[in-house]
Amino acid sequence: MNLEQRIVELESRQAFQDDTIAALNDVLVEQQRIVERLQLQLAALARRQEEMQGQFGLDEGEAPPPHY
Repeated sequence: MNLEQRIVELESRQAFQDDTIAALNDVLVEQQRIVERLQLQLAALARRQEEMQGQFGLDEGEAPPPHY
């Protein structure tokens, strides 16, 4: 394999790797957005649960009623 062919092969590999890296980066960015959104939803649910427990006077240490 001569030098020119080797350079063409390397350039081709580099272009393919650049495309792959860009695609992986796009996926990673989207996943990070999803994780952040899920974290916000989880925090909102936790606040809502605390509010509900406060509303109904539920105590975490309180045992369930005997009929359970």
